Amino acid sequence: MTATPFPVSEIVAARRPHRKDAARNYDALLTAAREAFAEHGSDASLEDIARRAGVGIGTLYRNFPTRRDLFESVYADEVNALCQAAVELAGREPWEALTAWLNRFAGYMVTKRAVREALDGESDIFQSCRDSMYEAGGPLLERAQQAGVARADMDFGDLLRMVAGITATAFENDAQRDRVLSIALDGVRTTR
Repeated sequence: MTATPFPVSEIVAARRPHRKDAARNYDALLTAAREAFAEHGSDASLEDIARRAGVGIGTLYRNFPTRRDLFESVYADEVNALCQAAVELAGREPWEALTAWLNRFAGYMVTKRAVREALDGESDIFQSCRDSMYEAGGPLLERAQQAGVARADMDFGDLLRMVAGITATAFENDAQRDRVLSIALDGVRTTR
């Protein structure tokens, strides 16, 4: 994999403030929003997000003038982290790299559902994020297929839909979700 930036990387970099203190607040707000959305969905309180980040509501609005700006920024940041994870994992054995990335993807789906629900798919950022995700994760599947450890009769879109379907189900806890994902991935893996 190349180290060239993905389309979403450029979006994230353009939105992030350059001053250290402002960037620190921005990052704290994204982290707090991600946690709040995972816990409360798209109805999470902006005041709660600001409190969790340790900043005032004015700082939240200065960074994210609208709720939509916050949703888009959280979404882009999550996808960017997934893309960077694909780059970092690319040096591992093909099956290990693919499954490690898919486990990261499964965790990301919790935030994605809340954000997607709030934006109704109307955001221009979604296409850049989708393109970036395919550009980053697709080669992991292709490499596993070329190594003979992943089924050749599926494409990356099939794989993402399978994982997304699994993560859309309610689980008792993360361990159960991980176990079910592992079972599904056994169906993707080929025996040599």
